[in-house]
Amino acid sequence: MQLDKLRGRELDQLFNAILSLETLEECYLFFDDLCTANEIQSLAQRLEVARMLSEGNTYHKIETETGASTATISRVKRCLNYGNDGYEMALERLYKRGNEEEEGL
Repeated sequence: MQLDKLRGRELDQLFNAILSLETLEECYLFFDDLCTANEIQSLAQRLEVARMLSEGNTYHKIETETGASTATISRVKRCLNYGNDGYEMALERLYKRGNEEEEGL
């Protein structure tokens, strides 16, 4: 697994800090301190590209709607096809949460 190369105290600390955040506002505050605006936008863009790819959108439509380069779209697609299923897990949970909120759960 590729993640074994990354594992360590500092990355555990980062992920535990993210997991400790309780609200959307706390996430905005933390990530604004942690990352540049461009870094945050890049992360958000990749997740949107993953969502659009999983819905079967074309590269052209994704490029037009997100501004992502074809290289970024290709990289995200490679992760969707051969990665650790992290995008799918997160998108499924977001979709489930969105449906629960719509239903008033």
